[in-house]
Amino acid sequence: MLMDVEVVVMELEEVVMDIEEMVMDIEVVVMDFEEVVMDFEEAVGGNIMTASPISDLNPLFLASGCLLTLVSEGSTRIVRMDGDFFTSYRKTVLKRHEILQSIEIPYTLKGEYFSAFKQAQRRDDDIAIVNCGMRVAFKEGTDIVKELELSYGGMGPTSLTAKKTCTQLLGKKWNKELLQEACLLLVDELTLTPSAPGGMVQFRRTLSLSFFFKFYLSVLQKLGQDFKGDFEVESIPPEYLSAMESFPNDPPSAVQLFQQVPPGHVPTDVVGQPLVHLSSIKHATGEAIYCDDLPRFERELSLALVTSTEAHAKISSIDASEALKVAGVTCFLTAKDVPGSNTTGQIVMDETVFAEGVVTCVGHVIGAMVADTEAHAQRAAKAVKITYEKLQPIITIQEAIANESFHLPPKKVQNGNIDLGFAQADDIIEGEIYIGGQEHFYLETQCTVAIPKGEDDEMELFVSTQSPTQIQSLVAKALGVPANRIVCRVKRMGGGFGGKETRASLLSTVVAVAAHKTKRPVRCALNRDEDMLMTGGRNPFLGQYKVGYQKNGKIVAVDVKIYINAGNSLDLSSAVMTRALFHIDNAYKIPNLRVIGYVCKTNLPSNTAFRGFGAPQAMLLAECWMNHIVAKCGLPSEQVQKLNLYQEGDLTHTNQKLEEVNIRKCWDECLERSSYHSRRRAVDEFNRQHRWKKRGLAIIPTKFGICFNAAFLNQAGALVHIYTDGSVLLTHGGTEMGQGLHTKMVQVASKALGIPVSQIHISETSTNTVPNTSPTAASVSSDLNGMAVYNACMTLLSRLEPIKRANPKGTWEQWVSAAYMDRVSLSVAGFFRTPDLNYDFEKNEGRAFNYYSYGVACSEVEIDCLTGDHKNLRTDIVMDVGLSLNPAVDIGQVEGAFMQGLGYFAMEELRYSPDGVLYTRGPGMYKIPTAGDIPTQFNVSLLRECPNRKAIYSSKAVGEPPLFLAASIFFAIKDAICAARAASGVPGTFRLNSPATPDRIRIACIDNLTKMCPPAGAGTFTPWNVEV
Repeated sequence: MLMDVEVVVMELEEVVMDIEEMVMDIEVVVMDFEEVVMDFEEAVGGNIMTASPISDLNPLFLASGCLLTLVSEGSTRIVRMDGDFFTSYRKTVLKRHEILQSIEIPYTLKGEYFSAFKQAQRRDDDIAIVNCGMRVAFKEGTDIVKELELSYGGMGPTSLTAKKTCTQLLGKKWNKELLQEACLLLVDELTLTPSAPGGMVQFRRTLSLSFFFKFYLSVLQKLGQDFKGDFEVESIPPEYLSAMESFPNDPPSAVQLFQQVPPGHVPTDVVGQPLVHLSSIKHATGEAIYCDDLPRFERELSLALVTSTEAHAKISSIDASEALKVAGVTCFLTAKDVPGSNTTGQIVMDETVFAEGVVTCVGHVIGAMVADTEAHAQRAAKAVKITYEKLQPIITIQEAIANESFHLPPKKVQNGNIDLGFAQADDIIEGEIYIGGQEHFYLETQCTVAIPKGEDDEMELFVSTQSPTQIQSLVAKALGVPANRIVCRVKRMGGGFGGKETRASLLSTVVAVAAHKTKRPVRCALNRDEDMLMTGGRNPFLGQYKVGYQKNGKIVAVDVKIYINAGNSLDLSSAVMTRALFHIDNAYKIPNLRVIGYVCKTNLPSNTAFRGFGAPQAMLLAECWMNHIVAKCGLPSEQVQKLNLYQEGDLTHTNQKLEEVNIRKCWDECLERSSYHSRRRAVDEFNRQHRWKKRGLAIIPTKFGICFNAAFLNQAGALVHIYTDGSVLLTHGGTEMGQGLHTKMVQVASKALGIPVSQIHISETSTNTVPNTSPTAASVSSDLNGMAVYNACMTLLSRLEPIKRANPKGTWEQWVSAAYMDRVSLSVAGFFRTPDLNYDFEKNEGRAFNYYSYGVACSEVEIDCLTGDHKNLRTDIVMDVGLSLNPAVDIGQVEGAFMQGLGYFAMEELRYSPDGVLYTRGPGMYKIPTAGDIPTQFNVSLLRECPNRKAIYSSKAVGEPPLFLAASIFFAIKDAICAARAASGVPGTFRLNSPATPDRIRIACIDNLTKMCPPAGAGTFTPWNVEV
């Protein structure tokens, strides 16, 4: 009796373990899906009833054979959730009045195995590209298949079961023959048309096989464990076990190293101290006031935009009659309502406030609805009917090249003799890379509040912009009034990254026209879909190179062509191209170089400034040919890279002499801090032992030029008031977008005046305090505005000097009071212009930049060769920021720039239809990095003892230079892919476009599974999406 009880207990324990294992599989998928914000029952029931084809739970329920209890008035029935449950897109077998009452998930029996798999664009909080649930049950005591369920999501309009495959495999032994047959059957059954919605067809089909391969191995392993000795089970090669292993899940760690201030530092001197961002508490608590947080003004109206749904078309008619009947609507605006000029733009006036006659992109502003509430304005905007006569659009760079559609003649920089250089080369390589665009994804979308003042055509605007003066100028132009009637105010922005340098004017001019017409305050904050649809982003890029080098890896000649997709207007793309031309060398000395740039004119929303401004694309191209050279010559990568690095006194390809070159210091320190050489050996050893997981390691340098390329922008102003109580009000021309500029300016003023930070305040940036401001961009805002603040403070100190001499033991407040009583002005406007910027494009000589910032990063990643997923294991950064004004802020900028670059090079992908419609609008489709994408070990070191003579208090710019260092992730991924290809017997060079998303990684890891799913021939179908 006791033995029987023990047997029962053991069997129950096995059942519990099987249930726990199945629940763990489900939990893994749910954790990868989204945060748990609903009761479990609601989440499960909702997944089933909404019948989403990419539900993460439905394939699991299909595979497990759940029983659903369905009830309606007067009846109850039980339905098995199987391959017939989903009848079509978002449809199930449920009758109209039935509801789901309960779900019964069967116990897992002995000899039955269940697994779940999922691959998404991002590992955390993302919808699936493909997911699946798989279950197999064997005849008792054998490895012969009795039951098999293979259920997939993301492989059609519904979650589906591979019925034919499952039926064909019944009665087969679980061995290599079954694996091969299953893959062939799945390829035949799980078909996707080349134009299937969602794209990535080859990747999705390959994933269906990869998941089964993982399932096959895991079941084989469990059979060997559960039935050891009962029957013979095929052994698994040790290196194949990696197919079933998860990525390392070590706790995150980080180290930040920076230079401490010297002993004897004056307590009031906070420059160089890690002072906390002055608004950080407000940011964290939600108390910080942004544009749309302003209380509504009396009689305020809301505005909603009416935009084009066509990429290129003539406007045949606009019918707003029904829209004007919507409750609360005040008026509908079009080009005829602009009182001044409807023409607008940036470098050239090639845009309009409202479209006139023709639209040139999806999202082109045609009109605006003004109403008493945002809801009414949006409802009315959707009711406007527009008819079009379609014109042929140009969407991609390739289409622009074919149609010779360019905004400008090509730009060229040439240095040395490339023909002679190629003649001296031991070998010549050629290659090409496409680099996609990037969405700014600032947390606060574009927003404007315009308040007409009621007399003299005055208007006050609160705008989320990096360029208050530009808003002032373009609004004045649209209203037909002098700039002195327009005041633009900026308290702070919720991020900008270049996206609010020029594109804020798209909205501000429209809102200003509405406020002018209605004589009432008007507000508009774009929703995320609108913002992403119409404001553009980082320019997509196509680079073609020809490089000559010597046997030791020394580069002797480079010939490059660059194409960028500017979109429907020039905006800042000409300047973006200029910076790309200037940074095509990255950090390498190239004696003979020619680079030609083409600014493509297409029917996409105009692309614009983005952190790095063309340099990251150009430098990635440089590292691509460096990577190509390394692969060809067979030498260690770090050896070839260091051989080509710039040295002190070298001339760049723009013939600027380099001074205080710290790139080799950064390089050597990064090699040491990252333990590069020992980790290189460890990575190689890991790859020898693991077939389906591979690691990669890469070290990447950067050299970033600091200044606006347009010389006239390298100026700044500041206004400093000292009040009689000793407090100081500081204003300068820069805007605060979270980067800590105001904090640094307060530190500069504090050190210059010798008073505590607590006595200095910055309220806002406004055009009526500091006029003619340059945009807060190009990483120069601390340099320019810091020197302007310093200039103003020095003037004030000179005025106070006689009073201080007369009362040397007095306090700051006493000196200020005495100065006021002595009728000394305590208000000063400061000014600064960067000297000696004199680059001549025609002659290719002079100083293109004030100085350069340098940095080096080493990154290690691990990839899953079967799914294309990757994990960022470790990154070490050494960054030259001169003598940091604020190490806490600067390290935050380094880390933030790196993560934004990581998104750019390894995650974020803008997807457009062939007709120019952006699919990836909003966080549901466009994936930026999350906390889980931060390298598990993330170390940042600021280079010590490297003062910079060219900037305020020996500091250096930090906003943009670190971004490119995230290319170390891209090339670490490529290094891992190389190892995977070598294991498949496919050595040699290969092209990897950016970003290195899971689909690109998986398809590059060529193996038998990818070969079973070849891509459709180009030109034989219309793709769902195109590379623009």
